[in-house]
Amino acid sequence: MNGFSARQAVLGVAQMGEADRRTIAAGTSGMILMENAGAAVADAILRRWSRRPAAVLCGPGINGGDGFVVARRLAHAGWPVRLSLLGSRDNLGAGLIVDAVFGAGLSRDVSGPAAAALDAPGLPLVAVDMPSGIDGDTGTVRGFAPRAACTITFCRAKPGHLLMPGRGHCGDLIVADIGIPDAVVASLGATLFRNGPASWPHGFPWPEADGHKYGRGHLVVAGGGIAASGAARLVARAGLRAGAGLVTLAVPPGAVMVYAAHLTSVMLRADPDVAAYRDMIGERRVSAMVLGPGQGVGEATRARVLAALETGKPVVLDADALTSFAPSPKVLFEALHAGCILTPHEGEFARLFDGHGGRLECARRAAAQTGATVVLKGADTVIAHPDGTTLINDNAPPDLATAGSGDVLAGLAGGLLAQGVASPVAAAMAVWLHGRCGQQYGPGLIAEDLPDVLPAVLRQLRMDKA
Repeated sequence: MNGFSARQAVLGVAQMGEADRRTIAAGTSGMILMENAGAAVADAILRRWSRRPAAVLCGPGINGGDGFVVARRLAHAGWPVRLSLLGSRDNLGAGLIVDAVFGAGLSRDVSGPAAAALDAPGLPLVAVDMPSGIDGDTGTVRGFAPRAACTITFCRAKPGHLLMPGRGHCGDLIVADIGIPDAVVASLGATLFRNGPASWPHGFPWPEADGHKYGRGHLVVAGGGIAASGAARLVARAGLRAGAGLVTLAVPPGAVMVYAAHLTSVMLRADPDVAAYRDMIGERRVSAMVLGPGQGVGEATRARVLAALETGKPVVLDADALTSFAPSPKVLFEALHAGCILTPHEGEFARLFDGHGGRLECARRAAAQTGATVVLKGADTVIAHPDGTTLINDNAPPDLATAGSGDVLAGLAGGLLAQGVASPVAAAMAVWLHGRCGQQYGPGLIAEDLPDVLPAVLRQLRMDKA
């Protein structure tokens, strides 16, 4: 599992059922698990809302049993509670809805009376395990699903909590401990994880007290012509902010003055042809490369990508470096190696890979096909490693949907690779830091802001680990 923490494992519906079964077989009764689950939901409600009439909507399965516990505990706390079975519209007059109808194990679309009972716009809704109608394994909406103010799930998150559109229906996600031991989760051999510092097998590569710039790595970024110089400059600045000791931009000779007018800490080298580029990246101190942003689509980009891959050094490929191989993906795939990170958005992904299936399936298949770490970008970015280890990132705000944001992500990943961080971990770190910078800056964000927010994010990360 590449060392990612089982505490941050994400369990599919079948895996969660197996965790229940193994826990019960070890001596913890199902009734105790149900009581603990209902208690966790009731406690979350009591912490967040003042006393008000509550309608608890229950289905026929375990999720409904959890709802009965919630109703009893809210009533004991002095709340007026109306308990309703599947399909009832007894939520009229309520001030809060508890959705304990279907949960994550839904096997059919939600429609008719069940959908009508859950459709209560204007009222806060608390989902038990999963908003009814969200597929726990894929995050897709099956027929109808309410939008919860918060969702309380148990033991570990499920894919449907983190993947869109399910994530957008969950509201605030609370993962409650109901007595399933960590050892049971570890025994399941999970390969899917929630991305974040708690899941990484080691911490951020902080500078050593006796370190020097060459010890922190030298990143080379391939730049394009004058009209597209901004993309590579964003990559280079992000690489420096991520901790690379040196960053060099390799740019066309006719564009050197334009780049120089906008750069201070980033070094420049004229790159007249592939031979010159090959000589540059072959230098001993060059430790990683980024190619693609603003570079242009065509044979010149393809040749530089292949030259970079021939070195065996870590490489990030984004944007034009990927699209340039759309006519012949196999040429790229055969040249890739385990130190590579590919960062396509959905459009770029579709030019190279089979897009059949969900995001998890697509990213995993692409990683296995290429032998590289694949970062399928989006609101729910998926990071897949060839051995099947996969992470879902859920901290990216919509403010990151702005031109150049992906270029910054490529630079963050490149800066981490340059410092010797292994490709799956570098990708995970870069994606999370990118999202956290977007959260910290908030509305009005443009790509140029991201590298300058990173120092504050890193300071907080170091304080949290202290």
